[in-house]
Order: sequence, then C-alpha cells, then structure tokens
Amino acid sequence: MALGASQRLSDGVAAVETMTRFALAVLALASGVYTYLGVRSLLDGSPTAVFFAAIIYSASVSVGIYAFWSYMARFYPHITTHTGRTAMLGVMALGAAMIIAMSSWLNAAALAGSAALEQHLAETVEDYTTDLDQAHQNALAAQSLLPDIQRASERFAQLAASEQQSGALTGTTGSGSVVALLSQMSAQLKELEGGINASREQVTNLFNEGQKRLETMRTLVSAPGQVEPRADQFSSEVVALTGVIASLGQTSIAPSIRRAADDLSLGFIAPVADGGNADLVNRQDQVMETVRASVAAQSKVLSQAADEILARPAVPERRFVPLSSAEAVLRYASDFIPAWAGAISIDLLPGVMVFILAVVHGAIRKQEEKLPFAERITAAELLQALEVQRAVSAKGIDIEEAVAEAEAQEPNNITNLDLKSRTRDRSHEDR
Repeated sequence: MALGASQRLSDGVAAVETMTRFALAVLALASGVYTYLGVRSLLDGSPTAVFFAAIIYSASVSVGIYAFWSYMARFYPHITTHTGRTAMLGVMALGAAMIIAMSSWLNAAALAGSAALEQHLAETVEDYTTDLDQAHQNALAAQSLLPDIQRASERFAQLAASEQQSGALTGTTGSGSVVALLSQMSAQLKELEGGINASREQVTNLFNEGQKRLETMRTLVSAPGQVEPRADQFSSEVVALTGVIASLGQTSIAPSIRRAADDLSLGFIAPVADGGNADLVNRQDQVMETVRASVAAQSKVLSQAADEILARPAVPERRFVPLSSAEAVLRYASDFIPAWAGAISIDLLPGVMVFILAVVHGAIRKQEEKLPFAERITAAELLQALEVQRAVSAKGIDIEEAVAEAEAQEPNNITNLDLKSRTRDRSHEDR
C-alpha cells in the first residue's frame, strides 16, 4: 500500500511538471506585461526609446522571474538537511524581495496607477478648498467690525445734529466747534465704513473666481479619459487658484482698520472753541474733551479688534507636486491594498507551487523509507550490485568481509546492502 501511494505521488509530480512550467511561464509573462505598462509611465524621451527601454526591462523581469522560480522548484524539494533548507529559504526570501522591488510596485502602478493619480488630484482639491476658505474667512474677518463702526459713526452724526438743532451738549443751538468736531469724527468713520464695504465686494469677486477654479479642478478629477492630460490642465488651474488665494490674503482691510483706529486717537485735533462768551467756551471745551475720550475709547476697541484679526494664522503657501502613476501608487499604497495584493501575488504565486512540490517529495521520501529494501531498490541499482558481486568473486575476495568493510564505511549505501543480501543468498545456495 505504501509503495502504491508513493508511486502515485511520483506519477503526479511527473504529470504536473509540464503544467508547472507552463504556469511559471504565464505568470512571468503577465508580470512582464504589467511591468512594461508601469515602467513606461516613468521613462522620458522619444516614443521609440521609451518603447524599447520598457520592452527590454519587462523582458528581463519575465526571464528573471521564470529562471528564479524554476531553480527553486527544481532544487528546493530535494534538499533534506535542515541547514540546506534554511539556506534555500533565505535565498527564496531575498529573491522574493528583489522581485517585489523590480516588478511588483510597477505591476501595482499598472493596475491602480490612474486611480492613485486621481486620488492625488482629489486630495489636492480638498487641500486648496481648505486654503481658499481660510483665506476668505481671514479677508472677511474685518467685516465683523462694520456694525461697530456704523454705530459709532451714526452716534457722532446724531450728536452733531442734536447739538445743532437743540444744543443738547452745550445748551446752545447752532453750528459751532462741537458740531464741527462731531461731524469730523462721523465723516472719518464713514470713510472707514466705505473702505470695508469696497473690500467686501473685492473679496466676494475673488472668492467666486476661486470657486470656479475649484469646480474646474473637480471636473478634471472625475472626467473620463486618460489621466495625464487632465493632470496637466489641473496644474494650470492650480497655478491660477494659488494667485487667487494670494490676492485674498492681500485684500484684508484689517491693516487699514488698525491704522485708521490709531489715527482717530493720535490724529485727534479739536477745533478752537468759538463761543460768544466765556461760559459757552467753557462748555464747548468740556464737550470736546468728552468727545476726545470717546474717540480714544473707540480707537482702542477698534485697534484691539484689528490686532485679533491680524493675529490669525496666514494661509500657508502650498506647492502642487505632480506625480507619476507609480509615485502615486507608492504614496497612497494603503488605499490600494487589493491592487498591491494582486501585483505581488502574480510574482510570488510560484513560491506556493515550490512548497507544494517540497511537501509532496517529502511525503514520497517518508513512505519509501518504510518499504523493505527489495521494494526500494531500482533495476539499475540491482544490476550494479550484481556486477560488483561478480567482480569480487572473480578476484577471490571473501564476500562477507567485503560487505562488512563496505558497511562500516558507508552503512546506508544501497549497493552495500545489496551485496549483503546477495552474499546471504549465495551462502544459502552453497549449503
């Protein structure tokens, strides 16, 4: 029964040998094809030079993979010592690493290069969307001061009107120094308000232009067709969008508000009281001092608010780096694990066949070790043993002594065992 099982395994190994060679050739060819597609995207030059360079590289990869796994399938299953197996496993690991380095990542680039490049473009769009929003918010931050400025301007204008009509501040109606001062402060704040409103319109126009650029970039990411021409147009849109973001950073009205706030306080010039009597002059001086304090307080509030806006982090300068499909696959490898698994499996699948052959040959050896000597010896070994026996007998050498000496030197040699068996048979015949 053991002989039958061993023979069937041996017959099976012989039967799949052609299939094994065919499978190795097909896998090596497939790896070469995908390697060609991957390496072609990395080369620059004339189309002819790129074609032949990629063909030569992919052919070298195919031949190397086929030769390496052919050697492993031929030798590894027949090595029985622990040291030899360990050394061959080390060689196999080194060869597998070299195959991955020269082929697998290019296979992955061919399988998922376009998708990885589109993902790179998509993430770039998200980054620039964040930058545009941040620049827009920074530019519009000064708009939050507009209600406070409007209220202050209206308050000064109302006080001027009340003073002129009813003398609410000095008790004397008419246009005097106080009315002139209040009207001056209201006019300055109105001018600042106008600057903020003009800035809002400019910021809105720039933001709308940036949104259009982003929309074009999103369309390029998801558009059908080859990704390389889309990536080139995408780069042009990025350059334009970068200019829009830089312009938004320069249109912030916050520095102007900061300077205007300082001018309100530091540049405050009160007119000379023009009252007709000393009492009115004194009242005018008191009101103008109160206006000075109010202007100083308003200036401090605006300065602090402008400083908070200016303290916001500026939008960092971003540089778009175009990638090849192979570089994109490496950068976003974690997002394309199935493609990497398929690319590596094409190159390393022959290793599974090598281990299958090793297991089968190991089983054959174990089953043959359990067989009697007469069932394990081959016809060639039997003929060789008979020739040795005849030669020994012709020279008159004692066969028993020759067998004992041979067994002492090589106790596991099949020929020695055959000599011993034949000697015993000869002795029985002589008796």
